[in-house]
Amino acid sequence: MAGLLQALVVASEKAAQIARLCRREEPLFQLLVAEKTGTDRNRRFLQDFKTLADVLIQEVIKHDLGKEFPELQGHIHGEESNEFRNGQGETVEVRVCATPGDTAALLRSVLEPEREAAELLAAAVHQDVVLEDTELAGVVLSIPPKDLAIWIDPIDSTNEYIGGREDVAPIDGIAPAGLCSALVLIGAYDRRVGCPVLGVINEPFFRRDPQTRRWQGRYHWGIAYGDTRLCSLSPPPPRPAPCVVLSRAEAAAVRAALGPLCGDHLRFAAGAGYKMLCVILGLADSYVLSEGSTFAWDACAPHAILRALGGGVVALAGALRARRAGGTGDPPELLYNLPAEGAVGAERWANRGGLVAYAHPQHLEAVLAAL
Repeated sequence: MAGLLQALVVASEKAAQIARLCRREEPLFQLLVAEKTGTDRNRRFLQDFKTLADVLIQEVIKHDLGKEFPELQGHIHGEESNEFRNGQGETVEVRVCATPGDTAALLRSVLEPEREAAELLAAAVHQDVVLEDTELAGVVLSIPPKDLAIWIDPIDSTNEYIGGREDVAPIDGIAPAGLCSALVLIGAYDRRVGCPVLGVINEPFFRRDPQTRRWQGRYHWGIAYGDTRLCSLSPPPPRPAPCVVLSRAEAAAVRAALGPLCGDHLRFAAGAGYKMLCVILGLADSYVLSEGSTFAWDACAPHAILRALGGGVVALAGALRARRAGGTGDPPELLYNLPAEGAVGAERWANRGGLVAYAHPQHLEAVLAAL
């Protein structure tokens, strides 16, 4: 398990470097931020570059983890399809090839005539990432990778990543929007029972270096397996009255129900992963979402870290039904191994009925009572 944890962190660091590269290097940046709509959107290839950046990061993570842990191959899942149609109408399967030259050639077949962009990306894909993290290196835990599967969200909060706003002032540490909410999420879950056991969250755009003005990132990890709880963070202290973070699109009835509980501690932010990170960091006590608009890849990694800290992520609709029926047991936590019955496509992995992410059980109870 320690080896797998380190591999997930390394994969998240490479992903973060690619995400930063796309915003730093002019040939990539111009493709990333170009507004492509209607017929212009299809001028070079039928899916735009922001989707290619997502897919490439996802495929890099799949490749690197599958190469190091062959028993995970076929069990590493992501948000994106890796098939593109280029300007000639040909279907191209984006993947990591044996050499940088081969990968560059494949990317050129999608990006033509953007040769420099393809070569920059290929070099980043094949780079070696070395961690200097003594705490991570000291983690010792045994669990067979053959028992696990992986969910990847290569760039959570893609719209904020594309917009790239850096001028959004945080409120009590929580940014309502902006580049800081774009995250790399990698979570591992038990194939048999579906519970999350390991999570890595990488913040590629945590801060700018004051001298170089280049972005620097940071990462967080957590393990919740059996009786073992290990985390790169300490559990956040609870507030007397919970601070709850919501989406701007959250229903008015939910806002009205939570307002009296939170007082002036109702906050809003972009990105499901970022809102759960706010709970992990103690900037908020709970994240509430009443709609089924998040997916397994959004929640798996943060959920594992929250479990490591003594919290969790429950299925909101199921938890409310249990309360109304007089249930006294623990509310149902999200699981990651079973697709939704009757759904197709991405909806098979939607967290139907919403969710509540929490750091402290008493705040979960208070939120469910208010709702």
